[in-house]
Amino acid sequence: MPTDCISYSETNYFSSLILDYLSEKSDLKDFYKRFPKLENFGEQIGEMKNSYDHGIRKDLVKVLKKQYSSLDISDSAKQNIELLESEDTFTVVTGHQLNLFTGPLYFLYKIISTINLTKELKQKYPENDFVPVYWMATEDHDFEEINFFNLHGKKFKWNQADERAGKTAVGYLSTEGLDEVFNLFSAEIGGGENAEFLRSLFKEAYLEHDNLTDATRFIGDKLFGKYGLVIIDAQDAELKKHFIPYAENELTGQLSCKKASVVMERMISLGYSVQVNPREINLFYLTDEIRERIIEKEGKFYVNGTPISWSKEEILKELREHPERFSPNVMLRPLYQEVLLPNLCYIGGGGELAYWLELKSYFEAENVTFPILLLRNSALLQTAKQNKKRKNLNISLKELFLKQHELINRKVRNISNIDIDFSDQKQHLVEQFQHMYELAEKTDISFIGAVKAQEVKQLKGLDNLEKRLLKAQKRKLKDEVERIAQLQNELFPNKSLQERQTNFSEFYVEYGDELITRLMENLDPLESNFKILTFGKE
Repeated sequence: MPTDCISYSETNYFSSLILDYLSEKSDLKDFYKRFPKLENFGEQIGEMKNSYDHGIRKDLVKVLKKQYSSLDISDSAKQNIELLESEDTFTVVTGHQLNLFTGPLYFLYKIISTINLTKELKQKYPENDFVPVYWMATEDHDFEEINFFNLHGKKFKWNQADERAGKTAVGYLSTEGLDEVFNLFSAEIGGGENAEFLRSLFKEAYLEHDNLTDATRFIGDKLFGKYGLVIIDAQDAELKKHFIPYAENELTGQLSCKKASVVMERMISLGYSVQVNPREINLFYLTDEIRERIIEKEGKFYVNGTPISWSKEEILKELREHPERFSPNVMLRPLYQEVLLPNLCYIGGGGELAYWLELKSYFEAENVTFPILLLRNSALLQTAKQNKKRKNLNISLKELFLKQHELINRKVRNISNIDIDFSDQKQHLVEQFQHMYELAEKTDISFIGAVKAQEVKQLKGLDNLEKRLLKAQKRKLKDEVERIAQLQNELFPNKSLQERQTNFSEFYVEYGDELITRLMENLDPLESNFKILTFGKE
């Protein structure tokens, strides 16, 4: 079964910032420290070995063992947790929200990219060990982003959720109400061994675990524990205590905002869009009931929208006594992660890397090593039948990624028995009017405006004729147009990349473990190409 690829730029789905980063454009050199090349990890290992607080390792392992205590984990995951106590062990991290039943496909791509990079690092630097880590975004409170997944074009949504949904951290939420989603999901996936595995996975995760954190850890371990994946929930007092000095700096000096704001101005001056705008204080106050912003007014600190307030001395006392109540937002979470873990590399999507690129000067100000940033793998999964249809319709892989109207117009022009491209006629018209401009300049320059108006009118007339002819040919070639649209709609649901829409279960029910095996074999994290993987027989 073949694997093809195209460049990220040819997909038309990646920002100029990410494309320029991948091409190592000189304008971006100041926003990161080392580019993700295998040979650059040697220096990163050396720097991390000297800068990381190895005393954190003992707490890290203790907390991980506690978090895994109810799971029957694989030897690989167990061994990797133990390895984290060694000063010669380093991590590669990806992070993700607690999306219902993993959410879109790229959940798999993130984790597989992370696992595969640790394998490559072990081959290159055998004297060290490398542990793939999935950092669960348990402290996020955006419930609407995570409470659904898509399967067979249908949206499976968690409606009867914990009343705290959207108010406090999603990791705290009870799994109550997910039996209804399970029943709908169970009916949708049909029969067979793979379907039974998915039913069991969903049921054991959500109906036999009390909260979303434990449910997500169970799924991640079931799918990837045997590959050595270690899953961490950093919302723990034993871990948060190591972040106290940095949280204190944030409360009293607002360092992240000051540093990131300068970088953002530079990015904007270079023509890039800014992914995240920092707040003056990038911390939330977190309890079982709320996760709300901390704000400062005239020397006092408040929890936004609540009566909770402190003096400076009182909030620092609260921080020291209850560090778990102080939750970093998107600007501070990267720093917390890098303080806590002996990490070499963060693997994320384009949007994630965009905000990480805002943070290097903040890391330097806090004297924390900035990680190597690596774009996760991306892929399009298709069946052999779909691939055959594409070839029969004479659509190249690059054309497949065009906007649908562009693709259809191009194919109609290609297969039509008449010429629908009026480019030659337009060029001829422009040349004729050039002569008339010259004539007007020699005789009466006031006529130039009239000549220009007539040129615009006639070019517009040719455009309209071309569009009408194209529309007529589309009607005549209706069957081909419908087949083109149908194929692209199957591969790009909701006119978006498949990996951002479709849940892994849609493919797992058909291909089982082959899905993950093929992805593991074909997603090379250091290869900057968008992969197209073909499954099944024609």
